[in-house]
Amino acid sequence: MYRIYLVEDDRIIADTIAQKLSSWGFTVKCTEDFSNVMGEFVAFQPHLVLLDITLPFYNGYHWCQEIRRVSRVPILFLSSAAENINIVMAINMGADDFISKPFDLSVMLAKVQAALRRAYDYQGESNLIEHNGVVFNSLECTVVYGGKRAELTKNETRMMQLLLENKPNVVSRDDLMAALWACDAYVDENTLYVNMTRLRKKLESIGLHTFIHTKKGLGYMVP
Repeated sequence: MYRIYLVEDDRIIADTIAQKLSSWGFTVKCTEDFSNVMGEFVAFQPHLVLLDITLPFYNGYHWCQEIRRVSRVPILFLSSAAENINIVMAINMGADDFISKPFDLSVMLAKVQAALRRAYDYQGESNLIEHNGVVFNSLECTVVYGGKRAELTKNETRMMQLLLENKPNVVSRDDLMAALWACDAYVDENTLYVNMTRLRKKLESIGLHTFIHTKKGLGYMVP
């Protein structure tokens, strides 16, 4: 069943929404640490986000932008600040819809269901891995760090995923070449070296200068 991440600091409203959505079979997570919304988002990997504008630490616009850097997951704003300028700003930030408070729970549910239908009739679930502030999206072939984004090729994506899934262990050259074999007719040590060099350059372009370590005679690792 779909997972919904609810970023709402009014506990009464949050509990009411969570109860309603849970009764319809959704798995709901309410924010526990408003200074670490992205960390919770990546760990939970929701199918949809419900996001208030006024929040502790950073507002909803900030978190909407941060989520959009790494994911296309549907985002619905919930807010009593329903002036046109706020609605337009939310949509421009990447939101899919805006629900004005106070709202009828049945209307909210209908909008949630509609957003999920639009999103998942044609696209799969996002696959995110977070490590030391780096967010890797294997479906969108991207790496985001410090607000900067790098687009990866399929080969680079395969290598990145294998390294992150096995961190902090060393991934052998043979295992990495086997990952590249999935799309290349022939892979040798030189092919691996070229792909690894390109991947490292892309990571360096967003500030990750020593993200992948070489273990001489063994392979590569992400510590």
